[in-house]
Amino acid sequence: MTVYQAYRPKIGNPAARTGRFPPSWSRERMTWIKPSFLWMMYRCGWGTKEGQETVLAVEIGREGFEWALRHACLSHFVPELHTDRNEWKRQLRRAPARVQWDPERDLRLQPLPYRSLQLGLAGEATVRYADEWIVGIEDVTPLAREIHAHVQAGELDRAAALLPRERPYPLAEDVLTHLRR
Repeated sequence: MTVYQAYRPKIGNPAARTGRFPPSWSRERMTWIKPSFLWMMYRCGWGTKEGQETVLAVEIGREGFEWALRHACLSHFVPELHTDRNEWKRQLRRAPARVQWDPERDLRLQPLPYRSLQLGLAGEATVRYADEWIVGIEDVTPLAREIHAHVQAGELDRAAALLPRERPYPLAEDVLTHLRR
């Protein structure tokens, strides 16, 4: 499956060239992966925000993605899912991944009435992501800029035709049970 991230060119360019993150990429920090291209465009401003100028499409194995979901905790407290706020905080500290559900975005980067998954990886999950799950990395910055140019010109049909194809991700019911009400 494809997830998106945006980095400075000194990280993004070598990653796209070699298919691996360079030594300057920190395994000690949380890294967020986004399965939604348009949500990534919202986050990185079509690759124009400082430190997010290189947009990467990262292909990862299904097993890794599902491992992260199974070992994730929600990034926010939900009374229907957590015994109490302290228990949620304990889960959050222990979990190698966290899930955030944010409004999906349209071509003008306006919120849509449904949510998109953001998956934060830390500790063991970050190491597994970098060393085991990545199948390939592609620099999609030129695509982001081309789509953005069409959006700016009011050519939404042309922009939409260039979007990466995204399909609903089929999951066994038990994979997300602990992450949604």
